Amino acid sequence: MTSGVLFIAGWGRSGSTLLDRLLGQMHGVESVGEMRDIWRRGVLENRLCGCGQPFRRCPFWSQVGQLAFGGWDALDVEHVDGLRRRVDRPWCLPFLLDRRLAPPALRAQIDEYVAVVGRLYRALDEVTGGRLVVDSTKIPTWSLILRLAGVRQQVLHLVRDSRGVMYSWRKQVVRPDATGEADEMLRYGPLTGSVRYSLYNTMTHVLQLAGLPYTRVRYEDLVADPAGLLRQVAPQVGLPLDAQVLDALEAGTCALRPTHTVDGNPNRFATGVVRLRVDDQWRRELPWRARAVTTVLTAPLLRAYGYNDRPAVATGERV
Repeated sequence: MTSGVLFIAGWGRSGSTLLDRLLGQMHGVESVGEMRDIWRRGVLENRLCGCGQPFRRCPFWSQVGQLAFGGWDALDVEHVDGLRRRVDRPWCLPFLLDRRLAPPALRAQIDEYVAVVGRLYRALDEVTGGRLVVDSTKIPTWSLILRLAGVRQQVLHLVRDSRGVMYSWRKQVVRPDATGEADEMLRYGPLTGSVRYSLYNTMTHVLQLAGLPYTRVRYEDLVADPAGLLRQVAPQVGLPLDAQVLDALEAGTCALRPTHTVDGNPNRFATGVVRLRVDDQWRRELPWRARAVTTVLTAPLLRAYGYNDRPAVATGERV
C-alpha cells in the first residue's frame, strides 16, 4: 500500500465526519468515512454512499468490491459481518494486541477477518491510486485489525469536550442515507454516553502504547484555526496540503465536494461552501443533571485534554 491510512480515532459525535471531509478535500487524499461499517451499512443495507448513490450502484465501491472479492455478491457478507461483531469489540483489545492470548477459536476468527480486511484495503489502495485514505471509524479495535492486516496507518486522535459530545448524542437525528424505510441515529444518555466516551478515548491511548504513530488534536482547536492546525499536524501524519483549500480555511470556509464516505454523521452529504462556526449550544440547552453526570464521569479526561469549562463544539453551516 502506497500512502496508507490516516485513522481518525476517538469516540462518536466529536466532529470526525467534518474533519474527514475537510481532509478529503486535499489533493491526493481520499475520504471514505467509517469503514468498519462497510459490511452492514454499505453492502447489506445498501445505504447511500457520500456521493449520493446507493452503495451497490456507486462505481467507486463497485470497483473496490470487484478487485477485492470478484464482486460483493461473491462474498458471504453476513458471515463477514458476524465475524466483525465477534472480534471487533472492546473486550477483544488484548487479543488484537497479541493474538497469542486469544483462545484458539477466537484466534481463528480474528485471522479469517483480518484476511478479508486486508483484501479490502489492498483493493482500496489500487482504486484510489495509492492516495492517502482517511478512515474516520474512530473505534480503536478497528485500527488494531488494520495493523494485523498490514495496513500502514497514522492515528489522529480527535477529542472534544465531553459535554458537547453528550449534547449531540441526546439529539434525535433522522438518518438521511436510508434507501428503504427511514430510521434514526443512535442516542445515548449521560451515563452510558460518558462511560463510552471514557472507554473509547482511553482505548485510543493504547494505540500509542502499541507503537502506532499517534497525534492528538482537539475539535475546538480545529474550528478556531483549521488551516493552522492542519499545517501543524500535516508533517506528523503524512497529510499532503492543498494551498487552495488552506486559503479558504483561513477565511473560515471550505468548498466541499462529494466523497465516497461509507458511514458517518449526516453532514457527510453536505456539498458546496461551508462555514465553520463555534456553537456553544450545549451550555444553554444541556440539562443540568446530564451536564453534572457527564462532567463527573469524564473529569479525568476533561483535565487531560485541557477543558476548563470553556466553549466547545462546532458545526458546519452552509453560506
